[in-house]
Amino acid sequence: MRIARRAERIEPFYVMEVAKAAAALASEVAHTAQPMIFLNIGEPDFTAPPLVQQAATRAIQAGNTQYTQATGLQALRERISRWYATRFGADVAADRIVITAGASAALQLACLALIETGDEILMPDPSYPCNRHFVSAADGNAVLVPTTAQERFQLSAAKVRAAWTGNTRGVLLASPSNPTGTSIAPEELRSIHEFVQSRGGITLVDEIYLGLSYEEHFGHTALAMPGGLGESVISINSFSKYFNMTGWRLGWLVVPPALVPVIERMAQNLFICPSTVAQHAALACFEPESLAEYERRRAEFKARRDYFIPELNRLGLTVPVMPDGAFYAYADCTQAARRLGVNGSWDFAFELMKRAHIAVTPGRDFGTDAPDRYIRFSTANSMEELKLAVARLEAVLG
Repeated sequence: MRIARRAERIEPFYVMEVAKAAAALASEVAHTAQPMIFLNIGEPDFTAPPLVQQAATRAIQAGNTQYTQATGLQALRERISRWYATRFGADVAADRIVITAGASAALQLACLALIETGDEILMPDPSYPCNRHFVSAADGNAVLVPTTAQERFQLSAAKVRAAWTGNTRGVLLASPSNPTGTSIAPEELRSIHEFVQSRGGITLVDEIYLGLSYEEHFGHTALAMPGGLGESVISINSFSKYFNMTGWRLGWLVVPPALVPVIERMAQNLFICPSTVAQHAALACFEPESLAEYERRRAEFKARRDYFIPELNRLGLTVPVMPDGAFYAYADCTQAARRLGVNGSWDFAFELMKRAHIAVTPGRDFGTDAPDRYIRFSTANSMEELKLAVARLEAVLG
């Protein structure tokens, strides 16, 4: 059977390869004194709060399970619009918001609508691997631009200008980012977008961790950029992370008005519509009781970060930049790997799995610039599990 070249270009998602090995070992040690601790997958340990679950049940019982418009329930688009206004002071018209089958569908729709064969999209190295694969699936080329800790592992306007060529179509950024949990400073993001606009390019910003920002300076949506600049940004968001609805597969896309009918036409053909039950449930995310619970959980995620990162640094797993959002720690494992007698983050991750029964994600997924130096921890687990993980790390690292 002949496989399409675009499919051959998609690399394995190594975090899932590690997860399979961790799951196999977990079954062997499940009843021992050291069951597996999974710090490798970026999934909140919280599930949808009560009002959201109740709304889903009511939708099913009432028979509200048939197709919606491809752009999603108008009521949900309007609630998201109000959330932008009250939480971020951003004026985002509901008609610019398209509900999607997760952020993945949002990225796929945006890339298919805007990227031609051979177009180059600049992205920071490190960055979330699936984002570059969406570019590749649209027959574009993701160009990874190495970043440094001093740049918070984010692209700068200077690096965008230096990397821009005649084939460059735009940039795909993430703020806060996976795997680093770092955000782009608002003034730097504005400089990047102004340059991209001057070249007739597109600025796509993955903001799925936007609600999980912990520092006031960084907790801003790109859609709120002054001078009307936010109206030309394409923002991708999700109900998975801040709203704790990972398996419900619901997200959204904010686009300039002229792009809405294009995205709608593509969504009609590719997806028909997002999950109707998930949409009705998501309406309850914006009830005062639910929002209060989300903020309580955000404070808990911050407390986990504030505990875990200093402990990693103490153990020689240096986190060069304190995350300002999300729930990740991108740690330099060079010294720790030497202590265990292995080279590189891939072997170190498997050694930790065997010796400490802790699953982490090696840097191989996230780019090509020194991935062997870094591993990613997820801090989405309970504080109890994080403290247990620290104790095990200390036992094996000495």
